Amino acid sequence: MEEHATFAGGCFWCMVKPFDEQPGIKKVVSGYTGGLKENPTYEEVCNGTTGHYEAVQITYDPAVFPYKKLLELYWAQIDPTDAGGQFYDRGSSYRPAIFYHSDEQRQLAEESKQQLDESGRFRKPVAVEILPAQVFYPAEEHHQDYYKKHPNRYQAYHEGSGRAAFIRSHWKED
Repeated sequence: MEEHATFAGGCFWCMVKPFDEQPGIKKVVSGYTGGLKENPTYEEVCNGTTGHYEAVQITYDPAVFPYKKLLELYWAQIDPTDAGGQFYDRGSSYRPAIFYHSDEQRQLAEESKQQLDESGRFRKPVAVEILPAQVFYPAEEHHQDYYKKHPNRYQAYHEGSGRAAFIRSHWKED
């Protein structure tokens, strides 16, 4: 059995690898969702005129890697208090959001958001939107599996954007 999960967490390049490396994950696709324009291009989405988010759509086996675990992994990739983008990337296309594909996903997403908000881990409130899934448009081929195709550039971006340092300081348990 396969299901889909869709997450926006800033630059989609940085959202693929953490999920791609987990058991039960069949596929992780970078793309665009949540906007009005059909088949948008990367340039159109980055210009902020389409309403789309950069996102990843994950095809997974819930018996091996349940949605609740996907949510836990998602939270640990982002700054959940920043609604204006993620790290170096600013603007509407980089906003964080969880796009649910079922009532069960919506409920689990809302519960996990509330738990994180009440945990005291962050001083500011969790600002991630939880929205119904919409049409997902895969990004251009050169954006797919970027971390595999360009490992050095990916690592430099992951570090240089501030994401890696944030994850280390807020999410990694010692």
